[in-house]
Amino acid sequence: MEVSAIGFGCMGLNFAYGQAMDKQDAIALIRAAVEQGVTLFDTAEVYGPFTNEEIVGEALAPFRNDVVIATKFGFNIQDGKMVGVNSKPEHIREAVEGSLKRLNIDVIDLLYQHRVDPNVPIEDVAGTVKDLISEGKVKYFGLSEASEQTIRRAHAVQPVSALQSEYSLWTRKPEEEIIPTLEELGIGLIPYSPLGRGFLTGKMNADTKFDSKDFRNALPRFTPEALKANQALVDLLNKVAEEKNATPAQVALAWLLAQKTWIAPIPGTTKLHRLTENNGAADIELTATDLHEIENVASEIKVEGERYPENLQKMTNL
Repeated sequence: MEVSAIGFGCMGLNFAYGQAMDKQDAIALIRAAVEQGVTLFDTAEVYGPFTNEEIVGEALAPFRNDVVIATKFGFNIQDGKMVGVNSKPEHIREAVEGSLKRLNIDVIDLLYQHRVDPNVPIEDVAGTVKDLISEGKVKYFGLSEASEQTIRRAHAVQPVSALQSEYSLWTRKPEEEIIPTLEELGIGLIPYSPLGRGFLTGKMNADTKFDSKDFRNALPRFTPEALKANQALVDLLNKVAEEKNATPAQVALAWLLAQKTWIAPIPGTTKLHRLTENNGAADIELTATDLHEIENVASEIKVEGERYPENLQKMTNL
């Protein structure tokens, strides 16, 4: 599967980051991304729930043959709320039928298990997706926030095309076991939150206040203390950005692209100028000297705060 160097994460258009965009404005932004050369669009049934897929499907209908649409299964959704994980085979099939209908497509290009379900053997999950692929309802299989062992077990049943996990200059744990495993098995990496949920853009500080509906209010890394402590990373990005006549966000994305040729980050935004800025990162070239300088400084910075509160943290890297 081939996609643009930088994809588009659609979650924030109407979910998790405060006030939802007007639907027509969201559709216009997605279509602007297509015009700028983006071919990978990421959504999930739980975003909304359900409404994000409808927006993505409507926006991309005129470009169906030119784009890759990725969506995800793996949660119970009750009364409009995400209630625990569920990757039972029959639930996967229900989720896929729902996604196909909402996206108004005949086949899902890339289907991820959103989070690993400890109660369902990953072999059963991979086997179900394998059947869906043979039935022509899915093209490629992906995992999200899965451990090395889970990736290997799934891959033995149905080849995994992509892993989606958080990876950025302030979330580097995938470098320990995950990235070497992906390289060995020939699996692509789709980093979500490649800009640290906005922090690495340099537009936040300890005084930043979020909308009451913004889920960053519940994240340990977005307390005033953590934002202040982690400012050193932004200072590093600012320094390199000045040298490159770029922005901190562009340097953060260019850094990801420089790690491996098979990494395609999916930054999200609700603003056209940010979309253009993010896509411009593909033209920023970081030399070996640049990367060495970034590594030297970043390795001395201890990132404060967990990625998620405890109840969500335990769903990652199972």
